[in-house]
Amino acid sequence: MRISGLGSASLFLYFCSAVWLVPVSHAQTDWPTWRGPNGNGTAIESVSTEKSYPIRWTDSENIRWKYPLPGRGASTPIEVGGLLVLTMGVNEENVVFAVNESGELRWKTSLGKERGAKHAKASSANSSPATDGELIFAYFKSGDFGCLDKQGKVVWSNNIQTTYGEDSLWWDLGTSPIMTQNAVVITVMQTGPSFLVAFDKKTGKELWKADRWLDVREEANQSYTTPTVTDIDGQEAIVTLGADHVTAHNSADGSLLWKVGGFNPDNDGYFRSIASPVVGGDMILCPYSRGSTLTAVNAQRSLAEDKRVAWRMGFGSDVPTPAVWKGKLYLLSDKGVVTCLDPKSGETVWKENLPKSNKAYSSSPLIAGGKLYCTREDATTFVLGDLEATQPKLLSENTIDGFAVASPIGVRGRIYLRTYEALYCIE
Repeated sequence: MRISGLGSASLFLYFCSAVWLVPVSHAQTDWPTWRGPNGNGTAIESVSTEKSYPIRWTDSENIRWKYPLPGRGASTPIEVGGLLVLTMGVNEENVVFAVNESGELRWKTSLGKERGAKHAKASSANSSPATDGELIFAYFKSGDFGCLDKQGKVVWSNNIQTTYGEDSLWWDLGTSPIMTQNAVVITVMQTGPSFLVAFDKKTGKELWKADRWLDVREEANQSYTTPTVTDIDGQEAIVTLGADHVTAHNSADGSLLWKVGGFNPDNDGYFRSIASPVVGGDMILCPYSRGSTLTAVNAQRSLAEDKRVAWRMGFGSDVPTPAVWKGKLYLLSDKGVVTCLDPKSGETVWKENLPKSNKAYSSSPLIAGGKLYCTREDATTFVLGDLEATQPKLLSENTIDGFAVASPIGVRGRIYLRTYEALYCIE
């Protein structure tokens, strides 16, 4: 059985139409959620940072600081107000940590009792935090879900499982909270009742709950993906992949805008999904089928369900979620094959095989300063340049000690990389 629930991810692609999808970002931070300010794995670009991100490092070179972590966690850090916020289990408690840009602990806050991981690669803290720029939201395998201010004080908290029913996932929680204009949203996709639920950011009051029970077989009901928030025909929408379908819900009230099935044509009972959907141009791009397919889905609301799939190809990724940059999709497979695609047509622009290894890729790729960062489970990061050429250039292979399933992030010219052992600031 492959690992499930690492920061979240999975996507599919098919038909073509004239609606341009815009990733929605509300937080005034450089990295507010696990896939960054644009929801697609890309750092904020500016003249000052375009060329300043590091491309070479070791344990002793170009490491501004290294913060040893006292507990286990697979969540990707976020950045808010100069703080790096991450989650982990420490002494049987769920803990949210905030470290400043100098690598100093600013605060730590407990949110309930830790529930141990089932998978060797996972933890009780796989879900990445999220922020709207003022408040911070953290979610744990135990079901504990809380809102903190930037000083680490708990504003409100609840337990999703106590309120809505026990977790029936076969493996470990992986989906992360998402932010809409008015709410923070949690997705539950499991063998049993599945749903999306939205909470008022300031009070924790339930705003709406939308059923997502799609009646597929066994483990295929289960998903460890994180939805993406985008604009569909001028309306903010939540796009969710899992249970052999991709769906779009109105973010204001949870009403269903459309759904598309067909991701599991043979009705395999074990098609759980990990990689998350990502927006590319006018397509929702979806890796599925344990990495065997990539599908492009047209999101325009007026289309019939059988007209939504623009294209589908017979390869993808099981765990890493793709990145999108300058109109191209960058897909990283679990075995280290990087493919650059045109989201509209599905045409392959180039393909690059990273150096062979018996180690897999669970981290999702980062694009920062025009470079592509791919981190392997042994904490080795490969940096590719010349992404807009007919063939990229492998610029470096950077190894540090540790085990990495969290995704690297890019903030103001620095790369932050979280292993199970430490948080690194690379500059």
